[in-house]
Amino acid sequence: MKKILIGAATAAVVAAGTFGAVSANASAPAAAPAAAVKADAANRNLQQSTHLTIEAATKAAQATLDAAEDAGQRVSVAVVDRNGNTVVTLRGDGAGPQSYESAERKAFTAVSWNAPTSVLAGRLAQAPNLKDIPGTLFLAGGAPVTAKGAPIAGIGVAGAPSGDLDEKFAQAGVAALDQ
Repeated sequence: MKKILIGAATAAVVAAGTFGAVSANASAPAAAPAAAVKADAANRNLQQSTHLTIEAATKAAQATLDAAEDAGQRVSVAVVDRNGNTVVTLRGDGAGPQSYESAERKAFTAVSWNAPTSVLAGRLAQAPNLKDIPGTLFLAGGAPVTAKGAPIAGIGVAGAPSGDLDEKFAQAGVAALDQ
């Protein structure tokens, strides 16, 4: 009998607590809607930037992969945005396991310095510490994508027998964006 009374008392306390919480929530005033944030185009603290759409990045990556396949090469392709974030990667049939990361790093390097990675590789003679910057790869095969002279993306290719071929395919991706 004692257990039944304790169980009933516990159930009554839980029910009262639940009712009290529901009552408290029901009587609380609704939160005020958040104020709308307005962007002031005249505000000098704001800056607009241009980015590739996912469709454009995919188009460039596919054109790059198609150019490599037409040449009988098995490569991986990466397209990164202005901040170096990967937007699209395509790994061609038979591309080596190292090619995926190498393509991303070449794309990152090209957009970071707004120059083809073959040009940047030549700069290592004057500044050998450049290669120590995390995420970079100073081998031919990366090409920047620009709008109004500013870098907006990078395309990196890896897996062909030479960096010159990788870069030729990356340039085919850049050219596809002009069509």
